[in-house]
Amino acid sequence: MPMGHTATAQAGSGGLTATEHRLANGLRVVLSEDHLTPVAAVCLWYDVGSRHEVEGRTGLAHLFEHLMFQGSKQVHGNGHFELVQGAGGSLNGTTSFERTNYFETMPAHQLELALWLEADRMGSLLAALDDESMENQRDVVKNERRQRYDNVPYGTAFERLTALAYPEGHPYHHTPIGSMADLDAATLED
Repeated sequence: MPMGHTATAQAGSGGLTATEHRLANGLRVVLSEDHLTPVAAVCLWYDVGSRHEVEGRTGLAHLFEHLMFQGSKQVHGNGHFELVQGAGGSLNGTTSFERTNYFETMPAHQLELALWLEADRMGSLLAALDDESMENQRDVVKNERRQRYDNVPYGTAFERLTALAYPEGHPYHHTPIGSMADLDAATLED
C-alpha cells in the first residue's frame, strides 16, 4: 500500500480502513480510526526480536523489552505504568522471534499522553538505564522464565520443539525468553 493512501474496506473487516504515513524521521505510522467508542490504542512495533540475538546472549530482546518500562529521561521508575493507569488506560509489551511491541489502550482524550510516553522512552531511554534497573528487570525476566517455562508441566515443550525444528545457529533455534545462564551473563553494556 502506498504511503499516505487510505486502504479500502475489505469484506469481513467491519468497514475499518487504515491510512499509512512515513514521518520525516522514518517512522512508519498506520492509523485506523473507529469513532464508535471513545478509546485510543497505540501499538509500537520495533523490528527486533530474539532472532537478532547471538549465541551466549539469548533473552536480551525480551530483557530489553522489560527495561523499556523502567523509566526514561522525563518519566522515572514505574512512571509509565502510573501515568497510563492513572489516566484510565492499560499497557503491556511482548517480544517474539521477529519483533518487540509496546501498547497502550487509553481513553481517547488521553491519546497524546500515550504518544508522548512512547516518544519519550524511544528518544531518551538510555538516560535512565542503570545497574539497579538492569538487576531489577533481570530478576523479573528470570522469574517469568521460572513461572512460564521451568516450573509448569510441559513448560519447556515449545523451547525444546524450536531447538529440534531449527538447527543450531538458526535464529529460531532458541525462544525469546532466553536461557538462565545467558540472562545471568547479560550486562548493561549488552
